[in-house]
Amino acid sequence: MDGIKYAVFTEKSIRLLGNNQYTSNVESGSTRTEIKHWIELFFGVKVIAMNSHRLPGKGRRMGKGRRMFHNRNPCIGKYT
Repeated sequence: MDGIKYAVFTEKSIRLLGNNQYTSNVESGSTRTEIKHWIELFFGVKVIAMNSHRLPGKGRRMGKGRRMFHNRNPCIGKYT
């Protein structure tokens, strides 16, 4: 799996499994169409809908300011 890093297992994501919705972290530079293609190719399912967003990165202090150095890109999809 090229762009899908790992599945996310939280209380909310486990609850969404009952609705055939799966949560995973993907590479930060991935587009929605790439993610959809990867999921359909590797899991053999049809993606009905997909939500993705970038989480704010963790800040690292440098002098008196802050610098962003880490971003995550989670993706929630509904498959059949």
